[in-house]
This record gives sequence, C-alpha cells and structure tokens, in this order.
Amino acid sequence: MRHFFKTPIIHRWFFYRRIWGFSTKKKVYLTFDDGPTKELTNWILDYLKKENIKATFFCVGENAKAHPELIERMVLEGHVIGNHTMHHEKGTATSKANYLASIEEASQHIDSSLFRPPYGRMWVKYSRAIRKKYKIIMWSWLSYDYDASVSVDTILSRAKKQIKGGDIIVLHDNLKVEDRIKVLLPELVKVIRKKGLGFEKIEF
Repeated sequence: MRHFFKTPIIHRWFFYRRIWGFSTKKKVYLTFDDGPTKELTNWILDYLKKENIKATFFCVGENAKAHPELIERMVLEGHVIGNHTMHHEKGTATSKANYLASIEEASQHIDSSLFRPPYGRMWVKYSRAIRKKYKIIMWSWLSYDYDASVSVDTILSRAKKQIKGGDIIVLHDNLKVEDRIKVLLPELVKVIRKKGLGFEKIEF
C-alpha cells in the first residue's frame, strides 16, 4: 500500500470548497482527531502546554460527552475544538440524514464552527448542507501515526522533506496510537521547529 503523506493536489482542486491548508509560510497547524481519551489526551495537553503550542482537536461526540472535563481543559488552555461526528461515522457509508443528524448530536457536546469528516470521506452532496454551519477542515499532511506498518523513522523522514508553512497536519489522540504518539509528537515538533516554523490553531 502506498502512503500519501502529502495530500495529492487533485484532491484539493476537486474539493476546492474545503480547507486543505493556509497561505502562511511561517506556521503549521497541528490537529488531533478522534478523542478525547482520558489516557492520552491529557498527556498530549500536558506536552503542548510545556512547549507552548496551540492545536486544534477534532472530537468525536460520544468521547466529548464521556469526558467533558477534557473539552473544558482544551478550551481553557487556548486550543480549538472541532466536530468529528457523534460516533465517527464514515460519510460514504451513512445516509445524508443520519450523517447530518450525527453532526448535530455531536454539536450538543462540541461548540464549534469547524468540522472534519472521519476518514476524510463523505459524499460531495453532503457538503452544501454542512457548509451552512461549518468550515470543512481537511489536511495537507497525514502522519500515519495510526498505521503500525509505517515506522516513526519513516514518518519523521517524510516530515523533514515535505512539511512546509501553511500545512494542516493530522495526528490522533485515540488509544490506538498511544505508544507511538508519545515518541512521534516530540520528535515531529523538533523537526518542524528546525525548519523555522511555529504553530497555530485553526480559527475563522
């Protein structure tokens, strides 16, 4: 399987109404998907606080409901939260009515104008309704932190070659990545800083 760390330009052209990155050349945007989880999100927040980094967390509604204290902590510490559906539904395998209902249910626990589709997939016909309330945030660089077949060394090697200012970078704060992210995140931050880049959260 070929791993596309950098999002192919054709995807950005075809889905041009979605946000794939920003024009700044001085900062990148760390994003974390699928949490919050008590075991890992607290560790990530502790690390980000120590390094004075702000990030954006795309939270699954059922996890936000289970851990409102983590949502509160994210906001109090200056991070941004986004909607990632209620149960992490795949948009290409869920009816439009059910998908929109999931987003709405999640919004009861996640106060945000940002939305990211789980797996990065949903039918184009869903987008118009979603854009009435949300900016659809995608990414320009995927870390593959969740894929054990991709070594941390490989991820960092690609990061050194590919990450540039304006990139939206995807990481995760679910338990599947717990061991790897604790190694990867600090090293990735070092790589980014060696490029002379800073960090920013996504805001509109």
